[in-house]
Amino acid sequence: MAKQIRYDHFLHGGDYNPEQWLDRPDILKKDIEYFKKAHINTVSMGMFSWAVLEPEEGRYNFDWLEDVINNLYKEGIYTILSTPSGARPKWMADKYEEVLRVDPDRTRRFFGGRHNHCYTSPVYREKIYNINKKLSEHFGKHPAVILWHISNEYGGECHCPLCQEKFREWLKEKYGTIENLNSSWCTTFWSHTYNSFDQIESPSPKGENALHALTLDWKRFVTDRTVDFMRHEISAIRAGGSELPATANLMYDYDGLDYKKFKDVMDIVSWDNYPSWHKKDEYTTAVDGAMQHDLMRSIRKAPFLLMESCPSATNWKPINKLKKPGMHLAASLQAVAHGSDSVLYFQLRQSQGASEKFHGAVIDHYGGDDTRVFREVTEVGEALEQIREIVGSEIKCQAAVLYDRENDWALKDAQGPRNEDMHYQECVQKQYRALRRKGCNTDIITMEHDLSEYKLVTVPMAYMFYHGYAEKLCTFAENGGTLVISYWSGLVDETDKCYLEGTPNGLMEAAGIRTEEIDALYDWEENHGIPETGNHLGITKSYTCKNLCELAKVSDAEVMMRYSEDFYQGYPVLTHKKYGKGHVYYVAADMEAAFYEDFLGRAADEAGVDTPLDFVPEGVSVTTRETEDTEYLFIQNFAGKTQTVSVSEEYEVIYGTDSENMSPLQTRILKRKK
Repeated sequence: MAKQIRYDHFLHGGDYNPEQWLDRPDILKKDIEYFKKAHINTVSMGMFSWAVLEPEEGRYNFDWLEDVINNLYKEGIYTILSTPSGARPKWMADKYEEVLRVDPDRTRRFFGGRHNHCYTSPVYREKIYNINKKLSEHFGKHPAVILWHISNEYGGECHCPLCQEKFREWLKEKYGTIENLNSSWCTTFWSHTYNSFDQIESPSPKGENALHALTLDWKRFVTDRTVDFMRHEISAIRAGGSELPATANLMYDYDGLDYKKFKDVMDIVSWDNYPSWHKKDEYTTAVDGAMQHDLMRSIRKAPFLLMESCPSATNWKPINKLKKPGMHLAASLQAVAHGSDSVLYFQLRQSQGASEKFHGAVIDHYGGDDTRVFREVTEVGEALEQIREIVGSEIKCQAAVLYDRENDWALKDAQGPRNEDMHYQECVQKQYRALRRKGCNTDIITMEHDLSEYKLVTVPMAYMFYHGYAEKLCTFAENGGTLVISYWSGLVDETDKCYLEGTPNGLMEAAGIRTEEIDALYDWEENHGIPETGNHLGITKSYTCKNLCELAKVSDAEVMMRYSEDFYQGYPVLTHKKYGKGHVYYVAADMEAAFYEDFLGRAADEAGVDTPLDFVPEGVSVTTRETEDTEYLFIQNFAGKTQTVSVSEEYEVIYGTDSENMSPLQTRILKRKK
């Protein structure tokens, strides 16, 4: 097991590319002065340096990197050292064509871009192993180096002959026989039965692209290949003698990989956060970002690192909006509130040329420290030092929302009631938002997570159930948990094969209902859920539903709300059943956000989910982190107006104003002894 990361403070800094400035030692010297002034204590280096680190095959040049690391360390600045696999040098592509990726149409790419390499290629694996080992031997025990940053934003796939063969091996190991595969994949449909594993090809626009199980397994294989490659990279570091922890920077809601599979290969999770502030109301964007922070934290159920963020404006979005005054500080502290032990940026000094020359940076092309961005970065650094005691503290959650990537893959490919948009993420976000509006710390979990520590679990649109998952949910409710299931759940198994004999599979008894049909609504259509008088939670308001309306037959559940329109008027929209020591609720339609705030707020109270405040005003975010003896309360105002947030007298302020009247984008951090 890797050593724990060595820090007792929040990491502040980020991506630094000194190889772009080796001909300007004056700039490199000035950078250190600026870093100290901005309270920057950590840089990340080397991720795109392969061509400089190994300018010719087998000839390594580490002197420049060692000089920079040493000069930074003299001033108390630590280094996160990256492996350079994210972008290979030209000499490699010219000499070894196999390292370049092949696209789904079976065309091999030219040299260029970033992730344009085959994770299966023996040559590529050999070359990255060699340089990673050399880096480990050279820097792995350097006192300035605290963490290994493996590659950069892993992603993409390769369809070359080498990958095809590995895919067939992967399938054979999974299914054993071609007969089992054919049965699981339902290949008799359209007469697509395989006679041997050798006949199987990855999905292609020129070939098989409608066999859902094939597509699903290919995505799983791509994840497994990527994880295996990361494991290979780390093995080289270990062979070089370094036991420092390793991470890989993950991406916002990236659907190309299943991040839960990285849990056991990473020592700490990190990710890159680039929200589109000022596009919608700030609270909507804040909730979206909060959910992603919680998703990343939930992978290992431990503090994570914000590896990249932008101190000003990015350059790769359709519209690259500046962060307004106060936004950078609020966004940075939001990451900390949700479990980050760092605020790191891309980039520290703005590149002079190429594709990211206009991407925001701490130090821009002007090169001075008398800029708004530099002042705001400095403010973040000062804030992190002020709240240093919080670093390493954990977030404990009694509520969780299921958001599983494999389910997402299968649902998008289902060819079901809506092919334009099933609004899966939106459904998840509405339930997450409702719990956060209540002030509940909330995990974002997968089907692999243990449920025993939660009081409330919501399962939105769980189209695919892994083997045994229904039993897992039933056990949770039987033991006293509150389970919320929503429409379009429990339809297929892990091979995307439909369950027979009724849905939600394995939960019909627990929920007291059986689904029969589902109506897809045009975008301009809507229906309504009307509450039944005297229902279990005392819901009295009617709410709008859109997109999908499921028709369910009730056996022994209480109907709490019914449809008000269409031929299924009177069918249940919301049901409840007492099951064992717990409760099972079923939501049959895509309900508006206000419904979830009302319903889940009441369900959370019933489940006994703890919240730090009695009332959370609209647009305000409340989160807690804790140690064994101390609770830290984060309050952030993302509303567009001043809000009053009342707090118990047992809390003392450690950051922000003493006043309970909070201006827009203001943050207060308080603590109390447990």
